[in-house]
Amino acid sequence: MKTRKLDLPENIIQFYLDTGIYELYPPQAEAVEKGLLNNKNLLASIPTASGKTLVSELAMLKSIASGGKSLYIVPLRALASEKFERFREFESLDIKVGISTGDFDSTDEWLGSNDIIVATSEKADSLLRNETSWMRDITTIVVDEVHLLDSADRGPTLEITIAKLLRLNPNAQIIALSATVGNAGEIAEWLGAELVQSEWRPIELYEGVYLDDKINFKESQKTIENIAKDTAVNLVLDTINENGQCLVFESSRRNCAGFAKKASTKVGKSLDDDLLSELKEISEEVLDTSETNTTKELASCIKKGTAFHHAGLNSAQRRIVEDNFRKNKIKVISSTPTLAAGLNLPARRVVVRNYKRYDPNFGMQPIPTLDYKQMAGRAGRPRLDPYGDSVLISRTYDEYIDLLERYIDAEPEDILSKLGTENALRTHVLSTIVNGFATTQQGLVDFMDSSFFAYQQQKWSLIDVVDDCLEFLKDNDMVKDDGERLYASRMGQVISMLYIDPLSGAIIIDKLKKAGTITDLTLLHIICSTPDMRQLYMRSKDYEKINEFVMTHAEEFVDVPDPFKSIEYEWFLGEVKTTLLLNEWINEKTLDNITSEFGVGEGDVNALSDIAEWLMHSAVNLANLADLEGGDKAQELEKRIHHGVNSDIIKLVSIRDIGRVRARRLYEAGFKSVSDLKYTDANTLAKYLGPKIAVKVLEQLGIQPEDNQSLDTETNTIRSSPDNQGQKTFNDF
Repeated sequence: MKTRKLDLPENIIQFYLDTGIYELYPPQAEAVEKGLLNNKNLLASIPTASGKTLVSELAMLKSIASGGKSLYIVPLRALASEKFERFREFESLDIKVGISTGDFDSTDEWLGSNDIIVATSEKADSLLRNETSWMRDITTIVVDEVHLLDSADRGPTLEITIAKLLRLNPNAQIIALSATVGNAGEIAEWLGAELVQSEWRPIELYEGVYLDDKINFKESQKTIENIAKDTAVNLVLDTINENGQCLVFESSRRNCAGFAKKASTKVGKSLDDDLLSELKEISEEVLDTSETNTTKELASCIKKGTAFHHAGLNSAQRRIVEDNFRKNKIKVISSTPTLAAGLNLPARRVVVRNYKRYDPNFGMQPIPTLDYKQMAGRAGRPRLDPYGDSVLISRTYDEYIDLLERYIDAEPEDILSKLGTENALRTHVLSTIVNGFATTQQGLVDFMDSSFFAYQQQKWSLIDVVDDCLEFLKDNDMVKDDGERLYASRMGQVISMLYIDPLSGAIIIDKLKKAGTITDLTLLHIICSTPDMRQLYMRSKDYEKINEFVMTHAEEFVDVPDPFKSIEYEWFLGEVKTTLLLNEWINEKTLDNITSEFGVGEGDVNALSDIAEWLMHSAVNLANLADLEGGDKAQELEKRIHHGVNSDIIKLVSIRDIGRVRARRLYEAGFKSVSDLKYTDANTLAKYLGPKIAVKVLEQLGIQPEDNQSLDTETNTIRSSPDNQGQKTFNDF
């Protein structure tokens, strides 16, 4: 199907022609034939790189051309940023694009002026809870990675958000984009959508299993030269020798970093001097992002053309790795499966070095077929590679046969709703009542009947769970029942808008009521004891230290379980460990010390502090609403968690470009307040901040550097005119 023939305005057609898209891929053409441009609901279940995003773009642009508004829902913030950057290219068509991934108690009304709004599913849910007015104006809803309905973490929120949006906007067109799954037809029927299902890819994908120095594909073999002891390293070198790049999927973060380091020795020797020089500059950029040992390890790998990628890295590091892989500077990324979850980062070859993952209940278990297919789908860069291949590694013939049957020749599993438990449903029952989607018990059941869970199961199977949720909400004064209707109390409304689990709200209120003397540790542990906080695992070496801490600080905890109740006490120790990490963060322990002591990555510290900040913000609101002690201290802690500092430098660290380390450096040099900074000059500040940051800070405070001073960005100096005392560099201080 020719682009020129599409039923779209001329300027939109010309936009795609100008970007080299003259003809649609077969799945895209099928979507158009099935009513994509005629407001038909549609589910596209097609492989990675087969043009799913373009399908959604055509629907959105057609709707916007008629005065509509589009909401594009993604599972991850990183993916939201990627799509936002893509859709900003439509600004040449006078189309405005916004992104909403931030605070969950904000209505973000300002986004309503945009034609396309990109949001995570959690943010879309929170916008519905906070009754954002422009949500009623949505005419096209795009749900990317809809197969994540199967996720225990994200699936229930995505499912309820879809159901609410369709109830709020019954005439809206919904476009769902999915990986190839076993029951795409069932999902399409639930959505009332046409199904486009295809295995077509723009370039051929060859799936194989390595055994005895050969990759065994269905109709061919490829011999791999034995250069290194590690099979995966040899597969990487073979790819690079053919001018390709490689993604290697590993079972753990430690293995990711270990493999990138192992491969770097051989990979570096295969690269030319010009590229090695560029990689050195990239590695220095990484070193500027942090001072942890992990940062140094990553920079060392990048110098030789390899990198690792996982959630333990900070966002700047992940972005550097992704950008330079796309630019073909970094040749190999060793990653956990997070990289397979939607990010556009294809490579010539994908190597699944370890197909088993740790399950806390069952030990090491083979990954699902769907996960493997997601990884394999990253193989092959459209318009850059002649083909893509994915390789599983076997060590015996029996394992080779098992991998063929389990992954190569297997179909992906069916997607199953994860909504049917009290833990998953509790928060959504409350928000459904708060927003008026249901005002009776029967109305709740009827609303839940529109869920994917009810479509797959039977409505009656949800009744008991809904009843349990209602009983909990009534017992905790979040929902009232006057005999005729259900309605939310003020407490219930606030908890829903704060976007926390009602159980978290109940725990915070209960513990604040019981608390005697409230210390920083008391409040930190209260939020760490909620189901919204991600707990740290206890390692064998942690028990003695954490137990000793509990014994010496018992009076600061609201409740200490009986140590002989093993499961309850074990969970409590995990809460205390998480509390201690946050306590060290707000007391300005270095990230390197925190990551080493607690066995986490910098990205984990950032993620935990983000959650903790939000829960402490919730504690402030709930304490004030219930007139409980601790609200003022919690408010100060919220700021401290945000910046990772003691209370004495909160004002300094609130200035942009002055982080926790620079703020402490200034404080110890005598700059105790913002006003102290106003009465100094760029040269003095440069001693502690460096010239560039010094000038930026003064400009923020409304002070321009003296007329006879300027910043020499090439030599990193504050330069003065001849009647001053020459020039000084930051290194001179």
